[in-house]
Amino acid sequence: MGIHWGMKILKSLVPESALPKLQFCQVDPHTPTKPLDILSFVNGSTGELMSAPEIPYFHRLRRSKLRALLAQDLDIRWNKRLKNIIYEHDGKSVTCVFEDVQYIKRRLVIGADGAKSTVRRLLLGPEHSLNTRLPYAATFVRARYTREQALFLRSFHPLFLASPHPDNLFAFFGLQDALDPEEPESWTFFFYISWNSSIATQDEEAKVFDNAARLKQVKEMGKGFAEPWKSAFEWLPEDQPVWYFGLAVWDPREESHRWYNRNGRVTLAGDSAHPMSYQRGQGLNHSMT
Repeated sequence: MGIHWGMKILKSLVPESALPKLQFCQVDPHTPTKPLDILSFVNGSTGELMSAPEIPYFHRLRRSKLRALLAQDLDIRWNKRLKNIIYEHDGKSVTCVFEDVQYIKRRLVIGADGAKSTVRRLLLGPEHSLNTRLPYAATFVRARYTREQALFLRSFHPLFLASPHPDNLFAFFGLQDALDPEEPESWTFFFYISWNSSIATQDEEAKVFDNAARLKQVKEMGKGFAEPWKSAFEWLPEDQPVWYFGLAVWDPREESHRWYNRNGRVTLAGDSAHPMSYQRGQGLNHSMT
């Protein structure tokens, strides 16, 4: 996940003792974050540099590592599924009812349970809480390569590249994990291509497409891209797992999406409050503000 203008806010929210550990949440913890870095946008067809905005202290964080850091010293109740919310008559407290029939009474409920939020559904009902599907889809890949291949792929940028394509496609390529800087064959890369796809097409493909079909589909798209995407897709084995899904959003500004906070006892945050498409690369920043 990319975090840049939101880092100041993140640092204000975590204990001071956790701040030095943020470096170890990076996709490459061995490389210090530059005071000023660039986010390169290249033409997907030619590889020509289109834009390279300078960004102060651009961090690329591993989601799992950041989650583990933020979870320290918290009383987390795992494997709980929310079933209902009861607003107590005192006007000051709220009780969460879980599927295991446990009742937990507290002062405030914050629904930060993702883009398909249960808290949002309980606040607004099944119709108004439903995400709006978009006529766009994407296929994501997470893969490792040989030493020589990994060094080649990372040579274009040590962390990340973005690429609009003239055929109305968009792609991202980045490093996801580099635990050992001396073993490029152990590095994991994360990349995707997104494209225009009508909702009708998405529904039809969902009936017949399996992983092999999705892999074939995105590898074919990859042939039209410049490096590093071209080789990254070409070098994938035929049994490579991929992740496909259609894009969706939920706009909290719509009148029917305004929720009643029950005298400050319940609210939404993060993707529960405003899931957006990821092409802007600002989701983590927005989730904290």
